[in-house]
Amino acid sequence: MGHGESNRWDADDYDDDHGFVADYGTDLLDRLEPTPGERILDLGCGTGHLTADIGEAVGKTGTVVGLDRSATMLATARDAYPDLGFVRADARQFATGEPFDAVFSNAALHWIRDQRAAVETVASLLRPGGRFVAELGGAGNVSAITDAVIEECAARGISVANPWYFPTTGEHASLLEECGFEVRFARLFDRPTALDGGAAGLRNWLGMFGDSLFTTLSAEQQQSVIEAVEERLRPELFDAETETWTADYRRLRFVAVRRVATDEQTVPHPQ
Repeated sequence: MGHGESNRWDADDYDDDHGFVADYGTDLLDRLEPTPGERILDLGCGTGHLTADIGEAVGKTGTVVGLDRSATMLATARDAYPDLGFVRADARQFATGEPFDAVFSNAALHWIRDQRAAVETVASLLRPGGRFVAELGGAGNVSAITDAVIEECAARGISVANPWYFPTTGEHASLLEECGFEVRFARLFDRPTALDGGAAGLRNWLGMFGDSLFTTLSAEQQQSVIEAVEERLRPELFDAETETWTADYRRLRFVAVRRVATDEQTVPHPQ
């Protein structure tokens, strides 16, 4: 998914066992259409693979900056791509002197609960006419998995909440418009996603992305819940013949352009 505020990230496991995150983001670059000489921010860049693709597209006359909150992810990105610029920062508060031509984000925005602050920050970073191209989890994303975790926790007297921002198309498009963007494209779609790891795929996925669901659980409680979730979801999400778990992903992809301010119309800046 992305790089959350309370999730503990293992960059090696992320690349080795969850490489589909970057793989699925590759065709999102077609929506970005980066061109030589552009200045582009990769928001929630993770281990930097898509940042590097953008860097190749903008060339030596352009600039790409990768931003993430995870120090471990950024350390891996800097080792892999020492010639690129990476910065550790909060997407809700980041500021820079020179505006960007585009902001790109793959599988990261849904980790930010205060989405308005993030979108306002992006608007403040873009030049007028600059574009915001992103994909995030949409309404109903991994609902079978999260519902099962929440219900199994509740059965043990433990209250947990969905930690992610998974909006409807209308909800997010409205927010973008309120923050100074014109939405050019928005689509919510199902994307069932095979999880790496064979029979351990679901527990590996929960181990990588589900920390935020398990913050109040002991190690023993977490193990018990994961085993119960596997048992509950096996008929629906596990193919015994291929030993593959398939997560019920739903994605929201959009392209928005920062409006050119006219008269007294201004783009809001984060406080």
